[in-house]
Amino acid sequence: MPLLRRRPDELSGAPGYGAEAATGASLLAGRGAFADSPGGSSPRAGHPGWLEACANPSCSSGWLHLWRSRSSPVFEGGWNCSPACTGARLAQAVRRELEGRTEAVPARSHRIPLGLTMLEQGWITAGQLRAALQAQRAAGGGRLGSWLVGQQGVSEKLVTRALSLQWSCPVLTLEFHDAEALAVLVPRLFVDAFGALPMRVAAGRLLYLGFEDRLDPVLALAVERMTGLRVESGLVHSSEFAVAHARMLGSRFPRVELIEASSEPAAAHVLARAVERARPLESRLVRVHDCLWLRLILGPQSGPLPEIESVRDLICSVGAR
Repeated sequence: MPLLRRRPDELSGAPGYGAEAATGASLLAGRGAFADSPGGSSPRAGHPGWLEACANPSCSSGWLHLWRSRSSPVFEGGWNCSPACTGARLAQAVRRELEGRTEAVPARSHRIPLGLTMLEQGWITAGQLRAALQAQRAAGGGRLGSWLVGQQGVSEKLVTRALSLQWSCPVLTLEFHDAEALAVLVPRLFVDAFGALPMRVAAGRLLYLGFEDRLDPVLALAVERMTGLRVESGLVHSSEFAVAHARMLGSRFPRVELIEASSEPAAAHVLARAVERARPLESRLVRVHDCLWLRLILGPQSGPLPEIESVRDLICSVGAR
Protein backbone atom coordinates (compact mmCIF):
# COMPACT_ATOMS: atom_id res chain seq x y z
CA MET A 1 0.00 0.00 0.00
CA PRO A 2 1.51 3.38 -0.99
CA LEU A 3 2.74 5.49 1.87
CA LEU A 4 0.47 8.35 0.83
CA ARG A 5 -2.55 6.19 1.62
CA ARG A 6 -1.39 5.75 5.21
CA ARG A 7 -3.85 7.23 7.72
CA PRO A 8 -5.46 9.62 5.22
CA ASP A 9 -7.94 10.85 7.80
CA GLU A 10 -5.09 12.53 9.67
CA LEU A 11 -3.30 14.24 6.82
CA SER A 12 -5.50 17.28 6.29
CA GLY A 13 -5.69 18.29 9.94
CA ALA A 14 -2.14 17.60 11.04
CA PRO A 15 0.44 20.35 11.59
CA GLY A 16 2.58 20.81 8.50
CA TYR A 17 -0.20 19.71 6.12
CA GLY A 18 -1.81 22.73 4.47
CA ALA A 19 -4.70 22.88 2.07
CA GLU A 20 -2.32 22.07 -0.74
CA ALA A 21 -1.39 18.82 0.97
CA ALA A 22 -5.00 17.75 1.23
CA THR A 23 -6.15 18.78 -2.24
CA GLY A 24 -2.98 18.79 -4.32
CA ALA A 25 -4.32 22.03 -5.80
CA SER A 26 -1.04 23.88 -6.26
CA LEU A 27 2.68 23.38 -6.58
CA LEU A 28 4.59 25.37 -4.00
CA ALA A 29 8.15 26.61 -3.87
CA GLY A 30 10.66 26.80 -1.05
CA ARG A 31 14.12 26.64 0.36
CA GLY A 32 15.72 23.60 2.00
CA ALA A 33 18.73 22.53 4.01
CA PHE A 34 20.92 21.44 1.12
CA ALA A 35 24.66 21.22 0.77
CA ASP A 36 26.83 20.60 -2.24
CA SER A 37 28.99 18.07 -0.45
CA PRO A 38 28.60 15.37 2.21
CA GLY A 39 30.60 17.57 4.53
CA GLY A 40 27.67 19.95 4.90
CA SER A 41 28.97 23.02 3.09
CA SER A 42 26.55 25.80 2.27
CA PRO A 43 24.20 25.33 -0.68
CA ARG A 44 24.63 27.04 -3.97
CA ALA A 45 23.53 30.55 -3.09
CA GLY A 46 24.81 32.86 -5.83
CA HIS A 47 23.54 33.34 -9.34
CA PRO A 48 25.06 31.18 -12.09
CA GLY A 49 27.77 32.85 -14.14
CA TRP A 50 27.04 34.73 -17.36
CA LEU A 51 28.64 32.06 -19.52
CA GLU A 52 27.41 29.08 -17.53
CA ALA A 53 26.00 26.27 -19.65
CA CYS A 54 22.72 24.49 -19.08
CA ALA A 55 23.11 21.45 -16.82
CA ASN A 56 21.17 19.25 -19.26
CA PRO A 57 23.86 17.43 -21.29
CA SER A 58 21.42 17.07 -24.21
CA CYS A 59 20.58 20.78 -24.35
CA SER A 60 20.93 22.30 -27.84
CA SER A 61 19.99 25.92 -27.10
CA GLY A 62 23.49 27.17 -27.85
CA TRP A 63 23.78 30.96 -28.15
CA LEU A 64 20.20 31.39 -26.92
CA HIS A 65 21.63 31.02 -23.39
CA LEU A 66 22.78 34.62 -23.65
CA TRP A 67 19.17 35.84 -23.50
CA ARG A 68 18.01 33.70 -20.60
CA SER A 69 18.06 34.25 -16.87
CA ARG A 70 20.71 32.22 -15.05
CA SER A 71 19.37 32.70 -11.53
CA SER A 72 16.87 29.83 -11.63
CA PRO A 73 15.61 27.21 -11.72
CA VAL A 74 18.42 25.10 -10.28
CA PHE A 75 18.10 21.36 -9.77
CA GLU A 76 20.80 19.40 -7.93
CA GLY A 77 23.35 22.17 -8.37
CA GLY A 78 22.77 22.75 -12.09
CA TRP A 79 20.92 25.55 -13.88
CA ASN A 80 18.23 24.59 -16.39
CA CYS A 81 17.82 26.93 -19.36
CA SER A 82 14.28 25.86 -20.34
CA PRO A 83 11.26 23.80 -19.24
CA ALA A 84 12.37 21.08 -21.67
CA CYS A 85 15.76 20.84 -19.99
CA THR A 86 14.17 20.81 -16.54
CA GLY A 87 11.89 18.00 -17.67
CA ALA A 88 14.78 16.00 -19.10
CA ARG A 89 16.82 16.29 -15.91
CA LEU A 90 13.88 15.41 -13.65
CA ALA A 91 13.08 12.40 -15.81
CA GLN A 92 16.66 11.18 -15.45
CA ALA A 93 16.57 11.76 -11.68
CA VAL A 94 13.29 9.88 -11.29
CA ARG A 95 14.72 6.93 -13.22
CA ARG A 96 17.82 7.02 -11.05
CA GLU A 97 15.86 7.00 -7.80
CA LEU A 98 13.38 4.32 -8.83
CA GLU A 99 15.87 2.02 -10.50
CA GLY A 100 15.67 -1.46 -9.02
CA ARG A 101 12.84 -0.68 -6.60
CA THR A 102 10.82 -3.66 -7.89
CA GLU A 103 13.71 -6.06 -7.48
CA ALA A 104 13.61 -8.62 -4.69
CA VAL A 105 14.48 -7.16 -1.30
CA PRO A 106 17.75 -8.69 -0.06
CA ALA A 107 17.51 -11.01 2.89
CA ARG A 108 17.69 -9.22 6.22
CA SER A 109 21.00 -9.59 7.95
CA HIS A 110 20.99 -11.96 10.90
CA ARG A 111 20.41 -10.42 14.31
CA ILE A 112 20.44 -12.29 17.58
CA PRO A 113 16.89 -12.18 19.01
CA LEU A 114 16.34 -9.60 21.73
CA GLY A 115 15.50 -12.17 24.39
CA LEU A 116 18.66 -14.19 23.72
CA THR A 117 20.77 -11.03 23.70
CA MET A 118 19.48 -10.02 27.12
CA LEU A 119 19.79 -13.57 28.44
CA GLU A 120 23.38 -13.77 27.24
CA GLN A 121 24.20 -10.47 28.94
CA GLY A 122 22.66 -11.69 32.19
CA TRP A 123 20.04 -8.93 32.17
CA ILE A 124 17.09 -11.34 32.40
CA THR A 125 16.56 -14.91 33.53
CA ALA A 126 15.35 -17.82 31.45
CA GLY A 127 12.13 -17.77 33.46
CA GLN A 128 11.50 -14.11 32.70
CA LEU A 129 12.10 -14.67 29.00
CA ARG A 130 9.84 -17.71 28.91
CA ALA A 131 7.01 -15.88 30.71
CA ALA A 132 7.29 -12.83 28.43
CA LEU A 133 7.22 -15.01 25.31
CA GLN A 134 4.15 -16.85 26.57
CA ALA A 135 2.38 -13.55 27.26
CA GLN A 136 3.32 -12.28 23.82
CA ARG A 137 1.91 -15.39 22.13
CA ALA A 138 -1.26 -15.30 24.23
CA ALA A 139 -1.86 -11.66 23.31
CA GLY A 140 -1.17 -12.32 19.64
CA GLY A 141 1.67 -9.86 19.34
CA GLY A 142 3.37 -6.86 20.85
CA ARG A 143 7.06 -6.12 21.25
CA LEU A 144 8.94 -8.54 23.46
CA GLY A 145 10.72 -5.64 25.14
CA SER A 146 7.39 -4.16 26.19
CA TRP A 147 6.33 -7.48 27.74
CA LEU A 148 9.61 -7.75 29.60
CA VAL A 149 9.23 -4.24 30.99
CA GLY A 150 5.50 -4.31 31.71
CA GLN A 151 5.10 -7.88 32.96
CA GLN A 152 8.52 -8.92 34.24
CA GLY A 153 9.70 -5.60 35.65
CA VAL A 154 12.84 -5.45 33.50
CA SER A 155 14.46 -2.04 33.23
CA GLU A 156 13.52 -0.14 30.09
CA LYS A 157 17.11 1.06 29.84
CA LEU A 158 18.35 -2.53 29.67
CA VAL A 159 15.91 -3.28 26.84
CA THR A 160 17.16 -0.24 24.91
CA ARG A 161 20.78 -1.25 25.50
CA ALA A 162 20.01 -4.73 24.17
CA LEU A 163 18.35 -3.26 21.09
CA SER A 164 21.39 -1.06 20.51
CA LEU A 165 23.56 -4.19 20.58
CA GLN A 166 21.25 -5.78 18.02
CA TRP A 167 21.51 -2.83 15.68
CA SER A 168 25.13 -1.90 16.51
CA CYS A 169 24.13 1.69 17.20
CA PRO A 170 24.36 4.14 20.11
CA VAL A 171 21.67 4.98 22.65
CA LEU A 172 20.84 8.66 22.18
CA THR A 173 19.70 11.12 24.83
CA LEU A 174 17.18 13.91 24.46
CA GLU A 175 19.51 16.54 25.88
CA PHE A 176 19.20 19.85 23.99
CA HIS A 177 16.32 18.49 21.87
CA ASP A 178 14.52 21.36 20.12
CA ALA A 179 11.56 19.92 18.22
CA GLU A 180 10.45 23.23 16.73
CA ALA A 181 13.86 24.01 15.25
CA LEU A 182 14.49 20.49 13.92
CA ALA A 183 11.06 20.04 12.30
CA VAL A 184 12.37 21.79 9.18
CA LEU A 185 14.72 18.90 8.36
CA VAL A 186 12.27 16.05 7.66
CA PRO A 187 8.65 16.13 6.41
CA ARG A 188 6.03 15.38 9.03
CA LEU A 189 4.76 12.44 7.00
CA PHE A 190 8.12 10.66 7.35
CA VAL A 191 8.48 11.48 11.04
CA ASP A 192 5.05 9.95 11.63
CA ALA A 193 5.09 6.98 9.26
CA PHE A 194 8.64 5.79 9.95
CA GLY A 195 8.90 6.65 13.64
CA ALA A 196 11.85 8.99 13.13
CA LEU A 197 12.96 11.67 15.57
CA PRO A 198 15.52 14.33 14.54
CA MET A 199 17.48 14.83 17.75
CA ARG A 200 20.07 17.56 17.26
CA VAL A 201 22.67 18.92 14.86
CA ALA A 202 26.24 18.86 16.16
CA ALA A 203 28.91 21.24 14.86
CA GLY A 204 26.68 22.12 11.91
CA ARG A 205 27.66 18.88 10.17
CA LEU A 206 26.23 15.88 12.05
CA LEU A 207 22.54 15.10 12.50
CA TYR A 208 21.49 12.60 15.16
CA LEU A 209 18.36 10.71 14.11
CA GLY A 210 16.56 8.71 16.80
CA PHE A 211 14.27 5.67 16.61
CA GLU A 212 12.39 3.71 19.23
CA ASP A 213 13.15 0.03 18.65
CA ARG A 214 14.67 -0.37 15.16
CA LEU A 215 16.62 1.77 12.74
CA ASP A 216 15.47 2.82 9.28
CA PRO A 217 18.64 3.01 7.15
CA VAL A 218 16.66 3.91 4.01
CA LEU A 219 15.23 7.04 5.62
CA ALA A 220 18.57 7.91 7.23
CA LEU A 221 20.37 7.76 3.87
CA ALA A 222 17.66 9.85 2.20
CA VAL A 223 17.90 12.55 4.88
CA GLU A 224 21.70 12.53 4.57
CA ARG A 225 21.53 12.99 0.81
CA MET A 226 18.86 15.66 1.07
CA THR A 227 20.41 17.81 3.80
CA GLY A 228 24.12 17.28 3.17
CA LEU A 229 24.52 16.49 6.88
CA ARG A 230 26.12 13.25 8.01
CA VAL A 231 23.41 11.24 9.76
CA GLU A 232 24.11 9.15 12.86
CA SER A 233 21.17 6.88 13.75
CA GLY A 234 20.53 5.59 17.25
CA LEU A 235 17.85 4.39 19.65
CA VAL A 236 16.01 6.29 22.35
CA HIS A 237 14.46 4.87 25.52
CA SER A 238 10.85 4.02 24.69
CA SER A 239 9.13 6.25 27.27
CA GLU A 240 11.32 9.23 26.36
CA PHE A 241 10.84 8.61 22.66
CA ALA A 242 7.04 8.60 22.96
CA VAL A 243 6.97 12.02 24.63
CA ALA A 244 9.52 13.60 22.29
CA HIS A 245 7.95 12.09 19.17
CA ALA A 246 4.51 13.42 20.14
CA ARG A 247 6.04 16.84 20.73
CA MET A 248 7.76 16.70 17.35
CA LEU A 249 4.54 15.76 15.56
CA GLY A 250 2.87 18.76 17.16
CA SER A 251 5.54 21.13 15.82
CA ARG A 252 5.22 23.31 12.77
CA PHE A 253 6.65 21.64 9.66
CA PRO A 254 7.36 23.00 6.17
CA ARG A 255 4.38 22.96 3.87
CA VAL A 256 4.08 19.84 1.79
CA GLU A 257 2.17 18.70 -1.26
CA LEU A 258 1.24 15.04 -1.63
CA ILE A 259 1.06 13.65 -5.17
CA GLU A 260 0.13 10.27 -6.61
CA ALA A 261 1.53 9.51 -10.07
CA SER A 262 0.50 6.54 -12.16
CA SER A 263 3.94 6.06 -13.75
CA GLU A 264 7.52 7.26 -13.74
CA PRO A 265 6.95 9.64 -16.71
CA ALA A 266 3.92 11.12 -14.95
CA ALA A 267 5.95 11.63 -11.77
CA ALA A 268 8.77 13.29 -13.71
CA HIS A 269 6.29 15.58 -15.46
CA VAL A 270 4.58 16.85 -12.32
CA LEU A 271 7.87 17.28 -10.43
CA ALA A 272 9.42 19.18 -13.35
CA ARG A 273 6.36 21.46 -13.41
CA ALA A 274 6.88 22.11 -9.70
CA VAL A 275 10.50 23.13 -10.28
CA GLU A 276 9.56 25.37 -13.21
CA ARG A 277 6.77 27.09 -11.30
CA ALA A 278 8.82 27.61 -8.16
CA ARG A 279 12.06 28.51 -10.00
CA PRO A 280 14.12 27.60 -6.91
CA LEU A 281 17.74 28.49 -6.33
CA GLU A 282 18.23 24.84 -5.43
CA SER A 283 16.18 21.65 -5.42
CA ARG A 284 16.92 17.99 -4.88
CA LEU A 285 15.20 14.63 -5.31
CA VAL A 286 15.64 11.46 -3.23
CA ARG A 287 13.64 8.28 -2.75
CA VAL A 288 12.28 7.26 0.65
CA HIS A 289 10.96 3.70 0.46
CA ASP A 290 8.08 3.86 -2.06
CA CYS A 291 7.98 7.66 -2.33
CA LEU A 292 9.94 10.38 -4.09
CA TRP A 293 10.81 13.42 -1.98
CA LEU A 294 11.48 16.70 -3.80
CA ARG A 295 12.61 19.66 -1.75
CA LEU A 296 12.68 23.20 -3.16
CA ILE A 297 14.52 26.25 -1.81
CA LEU A 298 14.07 29.91 -2.74
CA GLY A 299 17.17 31.53 -1.30
CA PRO A 300 20.53 30.96 0.33
CA GLN A 301 20.82 29.56 3.83
CA SER A 302 23.28 30.63 6.48
CA GLY A 303 23.38 27.36 8.43
CA PRO A 304 22.19 23.75 8.56
CA LEU A 305 18.68 24.73 9.73
CA PRO A 306 16.90 26.92 7.17
CA GLU A 307 13.95 29.18 7.81
CA ILE A 308 10.81 27.04 7.80
CA GLU A 309 8.84 29.51 5.68
CA SER A 310 11.30 29.11 2.83
CA VAL A 311 11.11 25.31 2.60
CA ARG A 312 8.64 23.50 0.33
CA ASP A 313 8.39 19.71 0.00
CA LEU A 314 6.65 17.52 -2.55
CA ILE A 315 6.17 13.83 -1.78
CA CYS A 316 5.18 11.70 -4.74
CA SER A 317 3.94 8.13 -4.69
CA VAL A 318 4.56 6.32 -8.00
CA GLY A 319 2.54 3.38 -9.30
CA ALA A 320 4.29 0.07 -9.98
CA ARG A 321 6.03 -0.24 -13.32
